[in-house]
Amino acid sequence: MSDQNLQPLFQIQRVYLKGLSLEQPNSPTIFLEQASPDIEVAVSTIAEKHDEHIYESTVTITITAKIDGKVAFLIEAKQAGIFEVRNIPSTQLDSLLGVACPNIVYPYLRANIADVITRAGFPPVHLSEINFEVFYRQNRRPTGEQQTRNDTDVAMRDRLAVVH
Repeated sequence: MSDQNLQPLFQIQRVYLKGLSLEQPNSPTIFLEQASPDIEVAVSTIAEKHDEHIYESTVTITITAKIDGKVAFLIEAKQAGIFEVRNIPSTQLDSLLGVACPNIVYPYLRANIADVITRAGFPPVHLSEINFEVFYRQNRRPTGEQQTRNDTDVAMRDRLAVVH
């Protein structure tokens, strides 16, 4: 086998909007409210193996905006990326899928969410940057609880909720 075939490879195949849902249960009366909305943001990530060297990484964000206890809007958006990964040591694969892939996908998701909120008639919500390395480390199980994983069936899930 040539040295070229053994070189580590990490390559983006595609980034795409996997799902988007917008609900405005109190429109149009909610537009008459003068108060600023309370914003709740929940973030989750998942990475799944689809083929021998193909992985899908998905970042999901759910935003709930309430004004005086009434829901102004509720958005759930999923942005995904398909990545080709070859010759990466298994000790580095989880962090690659849990940190690098979400870091690539997230900016697309932020832009899509800001756009749909504006198109829905609300002031834009600008999501903060997320440090996916910290997010990944916080969501790993303690070392005393070893997570068993079959390298052929990778599926990682992480969750975070933030209230603004």
